[in-house]
Amino acid sequence: MKTIFRMFSAVLLLFLSIDAHAANGRQLVMEEFMVPAVDPGISLYVRNKHPQGVKKFTGETILLFVHGATYPSETAFDLKLNGLSWMDYIAQHGYDVYLVDIRGYGKSTRPPEMDKPAADNAPIVRAETAVQDVGAAVDFILKRRGVSKINLLGWSWGTTIMGWYTAQNNDKVNRLVLYAPQWIRNSAALTDSGGKLGAYRTVSRDAAKGRWLTGVAEDKKADLIPPGWFEAWADATFATDPVGSKQTPPVLRAPNGVVQDGREFWGAGKALYDPVGIRVPTLLAHAEWDADLPSYMLHAYFAKLTNAPYKRYVEIGEGTHTVIMEKNRMQLFQAVQQFLDERLNANQ
Repeated sequence: MKTIFRMFSAVLLLFLSIDAHAANGRQLVMEEFMVPAVDPGISLYVRNKHPQGVKKFTGETILLFVHGATYPSETAFDLKLNGLSWMDYIAQHGYDVYLVDIRGYGKSTRPPEMDKPAADNAPIVRAETAVQDVGAAVDFILKRRGVSKINLLGWSWGTTIMGWYTAQNNDKVNRLVLYAPQWIRNSAALTDSGGKLGAYRTVSRDAAKGRWLTGVAEDKKADLIPPGWFEAWADATFATDPVGSKQTPPVLRAPNGVVQDGREFWGAGKALYDPVGIRVPTLLAHAEWDADLPSYMLHAYFAKLTNAPYKRYVEIGEGTHTVIMEKNRMQLFQAVQQFLDERLNANQ
């Protein structure tokens, strides 16, 4: 059953769709919104899932996901694999769960530079802009639910977005989860193929799988990703690009601002922000074979969290940068859930 409402106001154009379905025996409701960014002409796609019939949530049980450098949030966090997405898993624990696409990704507004050849413009959507987009999504959720703080979870480039946002807005954050944290690098970036950067880059399915399996031993590749999971992810992800999906073969376009930031900052030994400014409980999560953001970054970042009330990290064995869609994903889900639930359990 699906109902669609449209609400117009001076500050919000809202598309709401409700789709109740069962996940592990508990009904969930999905709602979708287009939230205005801080600058005019840009709308951000926000998806919400929560248990059916629950209207009131505390800030401790609200979570916002944000994606990484190349792929949108919905096909990372809300792709049903073996009948369950990470978004479903957290919502099944009684949470009000959101995801957001930064501009240029997924269902959010594509900047006008993406309607032109990439070489015509400089890299678009730098981390500073992405932080502003997350801020717009956070403020929307705070107002919608009448709370003062929520939990944040970022993956890959999303850890920079969420970490930088938190360092500036600790008063709006309960807990912070950084999955595959980005920090100053001493190895090559897999997202940077070299040469002059245009506004955006294109990625093929073969390139996506090659990057995914970088660093995995040959004898471990065959059973790392369960049968059909890569294909399900690739089909869903490449379909989110209305232009690239029509090419032969299909490609996915991704803004190059993140690559430019890598050249000017992380790859040049300079940080975009200081984790010392983070003053909320923080969990870092990582997988053993992550070649995109290797474990030395996790350890360096962890040492910088000197003002977090408490901090922790977990490293999942036999997993890559994309462990959320691999055979050991439940180890990550469970570790993150334990961290999120701790404050709730302490109050029982």
